[in-house]
Amino acid sequence: MHLISIDSLSDEQIAILLDAADLFARTNRERARGSDKLAGRTVLHLFYENSTRTAMSFAMAASRLGATPLTLPVERSSVQKGETLEDTARTLNAMRPDALVVRHRENGAVQRVAELMDCPVLNAGDGTNEHPTQALLDALTLRQHFGSLEGLTVAICGDIRHSRVARSNAKLLPRLGAHVRLAGPPGLLPDEAAESGDIEEAIAGADAVMMLRIQRERLDQDLGDAPGEFLSRYGLTAERLQLAAPHAVVMHPGPMNRGVEIASEVADLAERSLILRQVENGVAVRMACLDLLIEA
Repeated sequence: MHLISIDSLSDEQIAILLDAADLFARTNRERARGSDKLAGRTVLHLFYENSTRTAMSFAMAASRLGATPLTLPVERSSVQKGETLEDTARTLNAMRPDALVVRHRENGAVQRVAELMDCPVLNAGDGTNEHPTQALLDALTLRQHFGSLEGLTVAICGDIRHSRVARSNAKLLPRLGAHVRLAGPPGLLPDEAAESGDIEEAIAGADAVMMLRIQRERLDQDLGDAPGEFLSRYGLTAERLQLAAPHAVVMHPGPMNRGVEIASEVADLAERSLILRQVENGVAVRMACLDLLIEA
């Protein structure tokens, strides 16, 4: 079994993962939080794009379960000598790992790797396609805070067109009973959401507001926005947050560009920002995913 897309998970598997992750989240706060469930197993990490949260949380998840996490530094690997993704996958498969975690800049690249591997492959983000474990940790964070996702309205705002996080959340959250609104500047919305651009309409009455950074590295041309212009027109400011429900929470998958898509005073709201809880839950969700897939 691989974890490539939210669509690759059944409703039962999603429930199992969230319940297991909730338990791991609680035990991760205890002093004795290690486990030997995956002792003797090896989890390889193959990241063709930079990462802090996903890379470190996958490594910590493997370690907390007793497995050995090993990272191939792509910038110092045979990739730099012209080795193809497929040949790298075949090479790693010959070493008999117990799981492979892959992040790649191309849509569909992780699926191509999975077709060559004998062990479970987990998608840590492929291009603008999907980031399933991020959606799972977002769902867990909302469930912990609200008790259930049933009936929640979640506004996801920013660079939707290039966001694998938005794409995975748009698949997962409705399956758990939430209503998702997408909003962003013209040109940063996918064709299927082209009519959903107004950020203030999306935020109005929402229970949760998830902001996304502008993925300038994927843009064909710069937006041409002056400093502070994006925040004033499309970002989450304290004034815009007042449009949401009084109990609304703030989320962001990171990395944040403070003063661009989100104001610092909003990101750091003590009672309403769940951003660091998302990071914390990333370890728990990835523990649950590794445990389920390796032990399957």
